[in-house]
Amino acid sequence: MEERKCLVAGGNLLQAHTWKGLLEACGIRVELRGEALLGGVGELPTDMQNVELWVSESELRAAQAQLAGLDVEGPRWQCLQCHEMNEASFELCWHCGAEPSQSHG
Repeated sequence: MEERKCLVAGGNLLQAHTWKGLLEACGIRVELRGEALLGGVGELPTDMQNVELWVSESELRAAQAQLAGLDVEGPRWQCLQCHEMNEASFELCWHCGAEPSQSHG
């Protein structure tokens, strides 16, 4: 089975479903993770409250291009190293310098 990569992560379930639908309409298979955990907001650690869209590694660039073409701000991401929130455009955590991919295994 082909390795999957996290495309986006954030706490906005409506936005995640919207993007999932758009990508699937373009023929990109998308897996939504973390939806069931949102019921525990306030009780779970903040790093477990994210909704994530995962795509196959071979479709990652196409999916990123589709979302970039929307000309919308991507979701903020939380650093798992220091737990600071970062803007979608930040390639590294502004606080500790960790990469977003480090927070997704």
